[in-house]
Amino acid sequence: MSDVKEPELIEAPPAEEDLDMVIEENAGLNKALDTYRKLIDRKDLVEPLTEKEQDSLEKRIKEIENREVVEKIEEHEPVEIPCEKNKITIGPPTLTRFEKARIMGARALQLSLGAPPFIPIPKNARISLDISMEELEQRVIPITIRRVLPNGDYQNIPIDYFEK
Repeated sequence: MSDVKEPELIEAPPAEEDLDMVIEENAGLNKALDTYRKLIDRKDLVEPLTEKEQDSLEKRIKEIENREVVEKIEEHEPVEIPCEKNKITIGPPTLTRFEKARIMGARALQLSLGAPPFIPIPKNARISLDISMEELEQRVIPITIRRVLPNGDYQNIPIDYFEK
């Protein structure tokens, strides 16, 4: 048989990999800090930063670098915020335009599919949307609005609690 030598496996030193990981972890922070430096420098385009201002900038950057980075948010169980004394604690005291549109659209669809209206049909109503708008103005639709906070907490608000 022939004398064929097997190639030797060469391993890369682990120190370089660790450096790459550290650089990748801080890449976003470093980019943000560079952008921050540029913004501060651009404010004084007429005159360069003084030594005192430069020291102040470096101090603020060090403070930012030393801040704790929150990578994982702890789980939060959503909690219902009760409506006490007809008080709305989340959002404005009136229906938002998005809530109105959602309510009127859903009710108009129900009416167009044969649901009975809660009010006598007005003479000037041509389509189901006109009826649903009138029902919403009179607050006769039995509906509850759920407003949710970013952490998951919510408040269920009956339509009677909203100002007209």
